[in-house]
Amino acid sequence: MKKYFSFLFLMLFLIGCTGNDTDFDTDISVPVSVEDVKYKSIEQFIETTGTVMPVKEAVLSSEIGGKYSLQINPGTKRNYSLGDLVKKGEVIIKIEDEEFANEIRIDLKKHSLDNALSEYEKQKSIYDKGGVTLRELNTSETDYLNAKYTYENAVIQLEKTKVKSPFDGVIVDIPYYTENVKISTGRQVLKVMNYSELYMEINLPEKLLDKINVKQSARIMNYTIEDDTLKGTISQISPAIDTQTRTFEATLKIENNERLLRPGMFAKAELIIAKKDSVLVIPKDIILSKQRGKTVFVVAKGAAREAVITTGLENPTHVEVVKGLKLNERIVTKGFETLRNRSKVKIIK
Repeated sequence: MKKYFSFLFLMLFLIGCTGNDTDFDTDISVPVSVEDVKYKSIEQFIETTGTVMPVKEAVLSSEIGGKYSLQINPGTKRNYSLGDLVKKGEVIIKIEDEEFANEIRIDLKKHSLDNALSEYEKQKSIYDKGGVTLRELNTSETDYLNAKYTYENAVIQLEKTKVKSPFDGVIVDIPYYTENVKISTGRQVLKVMNYSELYMEINLPEKLLDKINVKQSARIMNYTIEDDTLKGTISQISPAIDTQTRTFEATLKIENNERLLRPGMFAKAELIIAKKDSVLVIPKDIILSKQRGKTVFVVAKGAAREAVITTGLENPTHVEVVKGLKLNERIVTKGFETLRNRSKVKIIK
């Protein structure tokens, strides 16, 4: 009997202690951080990745054999080298071959052209006065045209001794050759790129086919340009779905006027598929998924109230609230994990 009363006393003591703890817990205010619900803009976008490539690229080879001679860059006052900016038509390399030049005889052909033109103009003037026949005039004109075509062909042949940049761009490869050493026909001598505009081929899930359109905007990012975001647009969309990957191909054109991105770099793109202005926007990571639906905690008069919300547009960090919140309501952004409906809270910074 004595042991029974000792056990009963112990149980009553423990229950009393438990009850005091429970009362104590209900008086505790949970520290939380809050922010006011405001009207903001929000974009919904799709993230994808790819490798950027230049829109313009040219690999140039020697059209004749001869002595290789790298020319002087007028901008740097030294021989052209990797990374140099070049203008369309600039002569980067000359290939000299005396035998080839002698065969062309450009000066002689220019002299023949001048004589033929002078004779034709003379015959035409005399014909207008009735001094020569039409046949004689036609013969003179034929001689002039033959001389003209012969000279123009010689000019074309002579241009083969010059390796010119086909467009404004940057030299990205000059295979090394010793100056004045003879190279053979068809040898690669120069590679030029213009990457002020780039393109990126991407693959997207088939479910997005009706959400992606030509001229749709995109943001382009790379770890080397953390503080800069480049602009891009969808330029092409394939209507076909790959049966293996269930994706379709699209092409992005990227504005790269400052040449921040380099050809061959790996980049991330955000394709903007929807945008709204002046809507209620909250952080996405404060939303809890419960049986009642998506909920957040709203603070009023020192207590947290659980609010069920309906959402609209969303992106990885923020979400639009269509229903369930009002302008300037204070939502809990930190400390919401342990809250219950009507929990007392203490607002901290």
